[in-house]
Amino acid sequence: MTLVDDQHLFRAGIRMLVESQDDMGLVGEASDGKQAIELAIEHRPDVMLMDLRMPVMDGIEATRQIVQHAIDAGTDKPKIIALTTFNRDQAVVQAVQAGASGYLLKSAEPEFLLAAIRTVHSGYSVIAPGSIHSLFEHAARNAPAIGPDLSVLDLLSVRERDVFLLAAKGLSNGEMAQSLFVSEATIKSHLRSVLDKLELRTRLQLVAFAHERRLLGT
Repeated sequence: MTLVDDQHLFRAGIRMLVESQDDMGLVGEASDGKQAIELAIEHRPDVMLMDLRMPVMDGIEATRQIVQHAIDAGTDKPKIIALTTFNRDQAVVQAVQAGASGYLLKSAEPEFLLAAIRTVHSGYSVIAPGSIHSLFEHAARNAPAIGPDLSVLDLLSVRERDVFLLAAKGLSNGEMAQSLFVSEATIKSHLRSVLDKLELRTRLQLVAFAHERRLLGT
């Protein structure tokens, strides 16, 4: 994994924590977004811890370029965890939209940080303690007042719409399967189709997408 943060002391602390684990290791560090892109291209890390506010280039733009480079190159994109100081940091929403797999507060307990890294490495999203929906709802309230954008749902089949709305509300695959009386394999298939049709990469992006278009009340 790689660590990107402009605070040397913070990086030193994370380095010591990560290197104390038998199943983790750092292949590089960077102090700004531009260096982060170079690290991602050179080392192709599985996981990146990315500060959002840095000189030269912020973590949002770095995340966007790293994800796009991986897509263009046909390689697996690193799973990026955005790091922030504030629980309602609107930059987190932008980072998720850019392709981040989740976000953590810099004040997170060491055990939670390690668990989050392992969770993201396994292919799941991770968020700071508290409700992710409150973050996106806060962003929506600060956006121009518009009605729900129902046109995007026309791209989905009836069952895909059901899966989309349940996933956007935070239900797990098992909970969705129980609610819709289908298997988890069927839910996974529908969810992949929904993400592809809406050009989204993660479930976390799906949640942001639903809030931005005010679709959770539909």
